[in-house]
Amino acid sequence: MGGPVIIAVDGPAASGKGTLARRLAAELGYAYLDTGLLYRAVGLALLNSGRDPADETAATAAATAFDAASADYSDPALRAEETGKAAGTVAAFPLVRAALVEVQRQFAANPPGDKLGAVMDGRDIGTVICPDATHKFFIEAEIEERARRRVKELQGRGNAVIPAQVLQEMKERDERDRNRAVAPLAPAADASVVNTTNLNADATFALAMSLIR
Repeated sequence: MGGPVIIAVDGPAASGKGTLARRLAAELGYAYLDTGLLYRAVGLALLNSGRDPADETAATAAATAFDAASADYSDPALRAEETGKAAGTVAAFPLVRAALVEVQRQFAANPPGDKLGAVMDGRDIGTVICPDATHKFFIEAEIEERARRRVKELQGRGNAVIPAQVLQEMKERDERDRNRAVAPLAPAADASVVNTTNLNADATFALAMSLIR
């Protein structure tokens, strides 16, 4: 028998990749990992300790000490915009990425709960973490639509937001992710690229399932 089925779902923030990945995992009975939370956890650890996420030495130390098994992925602070910015900063450091790559690969190779597969939600799953993934998706959308979705999400949590600021921060995050020297955000050559600008969650899910099946 072969190894577990691995589904890579990559893309920028608020593209709809997280919604799709969670739904695919539920439908197929596979394990799910939001790999961005690993970087957010490292970024949050730095912020909580008063250290600068742009300090490569401190970021590397935090990543090396990170315990994926005991991390609290339900902490709402992980979803904060400031944490997201910190995650984007630390993810650009090669040693931070190296410290977390093995965590992701082990999850994919050995899905918890004896699952037959894993759905990996991230930015470089199909290109770097699991280049031999069974299925690869790159989910994207126009940045104005993504910013609109993020504003709606933040307002739904009761946060006061300035739409123009959300859009600008998203542009800056995209710039960092797409132009970083290590594992830049880009679709794998063999990925199915899905633009969700004019697709709702149901349509995106149906399209992805049709491609898988």
